[in-house]
Amino acid sequence: MTEITISSETRRQSANRIQLALLAVLMIGLLIAPFVLYPVFLMKVLCFALFASAFNLLLGFTGLLSFGHAAFFGGAAYFTAHAVKEWGVPPEAGILLGVVGAAFMGLIIGFFAIRRQGIYFAMITLALSQMFFFFCLQSNFTKGEDGLQGVPRGHLLGFIDLSQPLNMYFFVLLVFVVGIFAVWRIVHSPFGMILRSIRENENRAISLGYSVSLYKLSAFVMSAALAGLAGGLKALVFQFATLTDVTWQMSGEVILMTLLGGIGTIFGPILGATFIVTLQNYLSTTGFPVTVITGIIFIICVLLFRRGIVGEFNASRLAAKLGFRSKN
Repeated sequence: MTEITISSETRRQSANRIQLALLAVLMIGLLIAPFVLYPVFLMKVLCFALFASAFNLLLGFTGLLSFGHAAFFGGAAYFTAHAVKEWGVPPEAGILLGVVGAAFMGLIIGFFAIRRQGIYFAMITLALSQMFFFFCLQSNFTKGEDGLQGVPRGHLLGFIDLSQPLNMYFFVLLVFVVGIFAVWRIVHSPFGMILRSIRENENRAISLGYSVSLYKLSAFVMSAALAGLAGGLKALVFQFATLTDVTWQMSGEVILMTLLGGIGTIFGPILGATFIVTLQNYLSTTGFPVTVITGIIFIICVLLFRRGIVGEFNASRLAAKLGFRSKN
């Protein structure tokens, strides 16, 4: 028993060291990247990586598949863009309003959705998300098909000019790091452990006395708020908010990003979002239909890489260690 405990502790420490090393490399790369690559492209990657991580909090760690997360992402983009453009609020306040609005929408949609499970839960989120899409299509608040354009980035804290690409990039990077840290902290807290238990065996969690519905709703609202944070950032980066952000295709894209990178992992959604956004960026100039490529990638991922890139890597590394020990 002692050897097994020591072996488990050794594996955990090894995994932590690898994650810290990867995190250090990632941060150094992100600090250098804007001096090498196009900053707007990098900011788009960071926004969608945060969006995918928010979605993964619900799917990967709670086991709830939502087909309507575009409502929170696009809704926050509209709230932030409207507040900054029409009300003249500073960018940090506009993003905060977008997060609050997305969290409120998550509370309403989640209240109805968590009453069902499986495909019924997914269909309820899709239906309510589509209702919000048609609201955005016909509302004067969103300017319909024209969207909210010419959104000013403003000055952060009153003196940092976000119209400068580097200033905006490092602001987005800061928010991204805070958002990913929030996901990591939630997952590794006692609350996160309960979410995992609900994902693995909901009936057992109920038998232990946990209010499963309350935990599900809390996770749904947190995921919606973080998705809103990503949406508000995107609205400032591109200086517009359109119907594209609230369509069901956007919900499909974030599902693909999460599945491709690896559900239930911290770095998986970041890697998946980076790959998909990069692919879309380079294929957009070729005239080749991007949806065909992403569809093929989704099929390959479902058939061959069910754990995603990071998930398969972790599984193969664990299998190699176990195989080495069994030989010895």
